[in-house]
Amino acid sequence: MSRMPSAMTSAPMSAMAVADAGLGLRERKKLRTRQAIREAARRLIDERGYDSTTIEQIAAAAEVSPSTVFRYFPSKEHVVLTDDYAQFSMAFLRERPADEPPLAALRAVVTEMVRRLAEDFSEEYRWRRELVRQVPAIRALVGEEQDGWVKSVSEVFAERAGLPAADLKLRVLVGAVTGAFHQVLWGDHGEDTDLVEMIEQALTVLEHPDAVGRPGTGPDVA
Repeated sequence: MSRMPSAMTSAPMSAMAVADAGLGLRERKKLRTRQAIREAARRLIDERGYDSTTIEQIAAAAEVSPSTVFRYFPSKEHVVLTDDYAQFSMAFLRERPADEPPLAALRAVVTEMVRRLAEDFSEEYRWRRELVRQVPAIRALVGEEQDGWVKSVSEVFAERAGLPAADLKLRVLVGAVTGAFHQVLWGDHGEDTDLVEMIEQALTVLEHPDAVGRPGTGPDVA
């Protein structure tokens, strides 16, 4: 694979700073080690290309051992794709009102995730999106992580509603919202696209599916 265009500059993440403030010393060190590994991987991939970058090289650049890298990330694909937003999303979901309809809760969670990503990760997001498009193994991991998110979120709603964890209706609903999230983050669209506006439009489609395809209507139907 050819080298990736340089799209990243290392900068402190406001999301990480927020998370950092509520953690003990041990957890803060872990969070910073994770971030150091991710930043090292980005630098090397920009310089050498994805296929030519190894875990050993990433470990050396981050000043940790290869075993430490694997302790935080199961594979090179996880180093590229994994961030701390999945943990944030589950915590945010559990804080939503217990009697809130699942679709409303999901809309709040997904919209907030996209908003934070757009604010904190504008350059990193574009970098990741390019790798998702270019590297089949990373693209496959996107699907695996989405399946895991569907399972975890469905379990939260099932617990609240006293339903089985594998309830089909809940899994279909969460899967549909996850599909909308996928199209917004990883679909083909312009670099200047407003991600928050896109996710709002996508979720409105789910709320008003009968309007799809009608002349004079669009995803922003009220």
